[in-house]
Amino acid sequence: MSSPTPGAPSHQADQAGVESDAPMTPAARVPAPDPRLLVRERGLLGYLEEFRRKIRGGELGAIPVVLGLIVIAVVFQSLTGNFLTPRNLSNLTVYIAGPGIMAVGIVLVLLLGEIDLSVGSVAGLSAALWAALSVTNGVYDLVAIAAAVAAGALVGAVHGFFFAKVGVPAFVVTLAGFLGWSGLQIWVMGEEGTINIPRDSLVRDLYGQYFSDRAFAWGLAVLLTAGYALALVLSERRRAAAGLPVRLRSEIVLRVVLVAAAAFAVAYMLNEHRGLPLALVIFLVILVLVDFMVRRTRYGRQIFAVGGNAEAARRAGINVEMVRLTVFCIAGALAAFGGLFIAAQSGGASKSLGSGNLLMNVIAAAVIGGTSLFGGRGWVWSALLGTLVIQSITIGLDLLGMQSAIQFMITGAVLLIAVTVDSVSRRTQRTAGRT
Repeated sequence: MSSPTPGAPSHQADQAGVESDAPMTPAARVPAPDPRLLVRERGLLGYLEEFRRKIRGGELGAIPVVLGLIVIAVVFQSLTGNFLTPRNLSNLTVYIAGPGIMAVGIVLVLLLGEIDLSVGSVAGLSAALWAALSVTNGVYDLVAIAAAVAAGALVGAVHGFFFAKVGVPAFVVTLAGFLGWSGLQIWVMGEEGTINIPRDSLVRDLYGQYFSDRAFAWGLAVLLTAGYALALVLSERRRAAAGLPVRLRSEIVLRVVLVAAAAFAVAYMLNEHRGLPLALVIFLVILVLVDFMVRRTRYGRQIFAVGGNAEAARRAGINVEMVRLTVFCIAGALAAFGGLFIAAQSGGASKSLGSGNLLMNVIAAAVIGGTSLFGGRGWVWSALLGTLVIQSITIGLDLLGMQSAIQFMITGAVLLIAVTVDSVSRRTQRTAGRT
């Protein structure tokens, strides 16, 4: 008779109706998997149950902002009759580029659980530096652009140093930066109130360049669809190699079809006006690159870890100070680059560029898109969704002839709703034991 398996008490085997001296197989020692991990293997019923569980647990994701965009489009189309025209939607894809690029940097800062109040003044300073170098002093345009973006990164590094190394709260550091860099912007501009952008400038092309050949827009749609499909396939292969449940093939096909439908609809709309705008291409490239960095690299995981619990991240061996410093550096560079787009849209650099409601719109876009103000939760594509909401409201109210005061009030209300949803979602998750 064989001896009992080491480490397996005989009375447990007897209680299970198995002879105490029967060897326990490896499978018998493996606990039953969590049913929530088998959602993908249960088909449509599993996904419906998972959706209900997420809603009860406060995991809303991008659902509120997507529904909001649909409501905004329906309301303004019914009120104006021309909100969904190719011309208006094409202009929308250009208008979102500058604030959207700046919002990407804010998303990274918010993932740390911090805030950057200097992005507007950094955008204005970068535009002033570019104009002073390229237009006033004749420096080669590409060199002037690189210098302006590098200056933004340096500004972010200064903020990160005082926050991460010295311990000054980010709110105070960036508020001081907001004031100081605005003053430097005015000093750089000198007596010139505005420096207009020359017609042959690369910065002008950031806003005004279109690829009129229809093949460009269709090609971008194909590239986005193929890239998304490849990412899904590779992700499922990694999950399968790790022994985790994988998506059904029908779900993968459905996801790819939905992305393809959206991509080709946008391509058709763009081709009906002037073609594919360069501004949209650059914005999408930045979104893809930063999203890959955040979700697929060790550095990106460290950002989430620091934002979720800085002390726990420190004890896990993460260089918290370096992560914070580099995030503010990246945010400064993106703010500077976005400022060049805004300068191109307004026709030149000025002493007032970056002031007004730009800062609030950029922060609001990141929050409205689904990035939490409390750190550790969000995604890079919220910069796109949130900026679409803000700019859609602005354009729609402009079409209705509403005053800017009404725009501010509505945007503020939308921001309050977004933060309220985030707060309620977090409280619901804590109640459900999800955080």
